Amino acid sequence: MSLAYLGCLLASLAGMAILDWRFRLFWFACPRRAAAVHGAGVAVFIAWDLVCIAAGAFSRGPSPYLSGIMLAPEFTLEEVFFLVFLCWLAMNAYAGAKRAGARLHGAGGGPRT
Repeated sequence: MSLAYLGCLLASLAGMAILDWRFRLFWFACPRRAAAVHGAGVAVFIAWDLVCIAAGAFSRGPSPYLSGIMLAPEFTLEEVFFLVFLCWLAMNAYAGAKRAGARLHGAGGGPRT
């Protein structure tokens, strides 16, 4: 059992948290809305994964870097952390691009209060 991939995911999540905190992009801009959006996004991706696993389109594959902790057949613990990271990355990128675009066009684009 290796925790290498999980460790990398946790480090990446820490990076997302730091960027979010520093620039108030997503969770630190509006926590209530972020919880709803983030939760819905992760839930959709988990459902998608489970449907694809049931259809035989997704499988785990051998890797020495996975913990081996299975939450469902072919669905690893690391997958949940990856999906949380993926959604947070997308929302930070969206909020950052929106803010940058607003500043380029003179609208300010700061976080709402």
